[in-house]
Amino acid sequence: MNSNAAPILAVPTNIITGFLGVGKTSAILHLLKNKPSNERWAVLVNEFGEIGVDGSLFEGTHTKQQGVFIREVPGGCMCCAAGLPMQIALSQLLSEARPDRLLIEPTGLGHPKEVLEVLTSEYYQEVLALQKTLTLVDARTLSDERYTNHATFNQQIAMADLIVGNKVDLYREGDTAKLANYVKERAAPQTEIVLTQNGDIPFALLSGPSANHLLNPHGHHHHHHHKQDKPLASELPLPESGFLKAENQDEGYSSIGWRFSASKVFDYQKLSAFLLTIRAVRMKAVFITNTGVFGYNLTLDALDEMELDDAMESRIEIISDQQHDNLEPNLLDCVLA
Repeated sequence: MNSNAAPILAVPTNIITGFLGVGKTSAILHLLKNKPSNERWAVLVNEFGEIGVDGSLFEGTHTKQQGVFIREVPGGCMCCAAGLPMQIALSQLLSEARPDRLLIEPTGLGHPKEVLEVLTSEYYQEVLALQKTLTLVDARTLSDERYTNHATFNQQIAMADLIVGNKVDLYREGDTAKLANYVKERAAPQTEIVLTQNGDIPFALLSGPSANHLLNPHGHHHHHHHKQDKPLASELPLPESGFLKAENQDEGYSSIGWRFSASKVFDYQKLSAFLLTIRAVRMKAVFITNTGVFGYNLTLDALDEMELDDAMESRIEIISDQQHDNLEPNLLDCVLA
């Protein structure tokens, strides 16, 4: 950080976590839209895949001139290698933004306990003031053992100060009661529950100290994520072909993604039809098309589209518990000659 500048002290900080496809990105976009206009906010976002799309989605709707600063840590859990990727990105972000609030979004497959350990380490104790940890949960997934038997899903609930039951408009009878019972069994007694749809979290819910559930100040995490010993696909120069592909596997899920140079413009109609054929737990994308720049957000429920101001290049990332083959030819077919 700039040694000539005043020290950065006690920045209100929230972790916003939750499993794949639960609506974390929508929630952060909503919070940024309702940010006090006189405040500077920083967002540190971690993605499972190596391509990194969230940064482009956020930057396509919110700019530094509006007081929003974004930094990405793609390629799996950001606290790997003793937290170094996360610490570097966080220090750079704090130095640039000098924010009034910091939001941290771990990947839906990342371990929030280890993120919390980094944030409460001695290095950050004066810099950050840890406030409520929000965990988004779709109550409908509590009937699916792929979620309830997943250690990360349960850790996200156990460490929450506030459970946000998102997508309440899609719940069936009994889902809300099932969520209340699950949280009662898995979370701390004082953990509250609020119900929302479309990630519409009231700004006031961010405030209040975190209870730091699950934190062992003398412990150190050990987990099996791969260490990054090569540059991530998000950072590599694009080859002469104008695009590259990257894949990642962990926690029972796989990701596949592509980056395309800005010179490759996509046919909007063909692209729209192609995206509707994807079946995945999660898909995020930013595309430069012949009718404008668009962001896409696919969950098991729906495909959402948003118009963006700009993008440096086109990117797409697909996360699934199934293998996706033969996508590349269909994707390339959407590029205008």
